[in-house]
Amino acid sequence: MKCADEFKSRDITTPLLRELAHSLRRPVRIMEVCGTHTMSIFRHGIRSLLPEGITLLSGPGCPVCVTPASQIDAFIAAAGLPDVTVATFGDLIRVPGSRGSLATARAEGARVEIVYSPMDALNLAQQEPERKVVFPAIGFETTAPAIAATILQAERLGLDNFFIIAAAKTMPSPLEVLMSDPELKVDGLLCPGHVSAIIGARAYQPLADRYQLSCAVAGFEPADILAGLLSLVRQINQKTPGVDNCYTRAVPEQGNPRALQLIETVFAQEDSEWRGLGVIPESGLRLRADYRRFDAMTALPITVKPVTEPKGCRCGEILKGQLLPPACPLYKKRCTPLHPIGPCMVSTEGTCAAYYRYSE
Repeated sequence: MKCADEFKSRDITTPLLRELAHSLRRPVRIMEVCGTHTMSIFRHGIRSLLPEGITLLSGPGCPVCVTPASQIDAFIAAAGLPDVTVATFGDLIRVPGSRGSLATARAEGARVEIVYSPMDALNLAQQEPERKVVFPAIGFETTAPAIAATILQAERLGLDNFFIIAAAKTMPSPLEVLMSDPELKVDGLLCPGHVSAIIGARAYQPLADRYQLSCAVAGFEPADILAGLLSLVRQINQKTPGVDNCYTRAVPEQGNPRALQLIETVFAQEDSEWRGLGVIPESGLRLRADYRRFDAMTALPITVKPVTEPKGCRCGEILKGQLLPPACPLYKKRCTPLHPIGPCMVSTEGTCAAYYRYSE
């Protein structure tokens, strides 16, 4: 199947919307997996333009949002150690754990720096050899290759003051968990462009085969998203579920071999806890034995206790597409972007943050 090949003009948004309305034969429920898709859909007002009968659900594609509170506590505990600098992505700094956030720790005197890449954290370790620099390594396959390359560079440089807390997760394992839930009725998946650029469009074929599920990989511009939605509607109409790559300018069928090799060299799969989804087998990445000396959880005295989610917070159900943010009793009351209770309100890719910013 070729994705919206007939639409080759520069301004294709209007014809795509027209074709969507013309093609829709029954109500459909589509999950956009990626947090960037969620934000783009809201920012461009796509929900309000779609024909009645298309329901969009947000999935577990926000890496900050799916990081459990226990790992947030580990980041905060590292920041509390003497001579330690935590170098983190900005999205993570205000995510609450059980005892405040990294922003709280910084206000109390901890050294917490915002960086734009793991290599920035490595550079900080080189510049300040008297301090231990800890990088909270969250993300999906999109960021994992850069983290792996940073570990290899630290190894080449012989650094002994650079560490990570391995918290990266992998797709499409959580989608398997969601699609096997009989209570979650989803007709199609709008698959993430960034992750797919690494793992390839074919990574979703087992999902399509096992659950007779329509899948479309899409980019993040309005026309990309609409083309992906149109592909899904056509697959559903024709009862020909498969994987349609609507983002061929960035996503190869087989993925990025070099990036995948970097991940394989440095990391091994392990069972991992996802906020709202529980422990998913082989959905996380841990450092292999050859690089274990860069693991802050073993190299530094970091202790973390089991953590329960904040009372009343419904982030877990929102991440599973079971609940929309306005149905959470904390939404816009106790939980706001200035005073977040759950991570879905913090991250720029969080569903609650998108609803808060762009919905009435």
